[in-house]
Amino acid sequence: MTEIIKQTLFDAVGGLPTLSKVHKIFYDKVYAHPWIGQFFIGHDQEAIENRQTSFMAEKMGGQIEYMGKEMELTHEAMYITDELFQLRQALLEESLQEVGLGGELRERWLRIDGAFKKKIVKGSLDSFMDTTWPYKKHIIFPKLC
Repeated sequence: MTEIIKQTLFDAVGGLPTLSKVHKIFYDKVYAHPWIGQFFIGHDQEAIENRQTSFMAEKMGGQIEYMGKEMELTHEAMYITDELFQLRQALLEESLQEVGLGGELRERWLRIDGAFKKKIVKGSLDSFMDTTWPYKKHIIFPKLC
């Protein structure tokens, strides 16, 4: 009997080299953007790229274990709107296209990435401000563009 082995998305996109390249292009765009880039001021871009690469590698079926903070903890004090999330997705899709990933692979990548929307997008400013973290400051950046 022949065993059929299904290829992971991690392998299909080209593994770590492709993930690293996409995240370099993506975070270059993010850091340069006048609105979303404000969330990253003072944070080392290369470290963010590496964490995102290991996070997505694990989620795409790679044999890599993400060792960073839980997503909710990382984003809990940030007021991330649906519009910001959509902007992030658009920048990611541009980056995937620039690397030359085909439509189906881009869609699968974006679907995995988009699955985390509920964990980071805040429903409203009022509900976000009602949450109290005595040791954390709320991070809110108005749209600049």
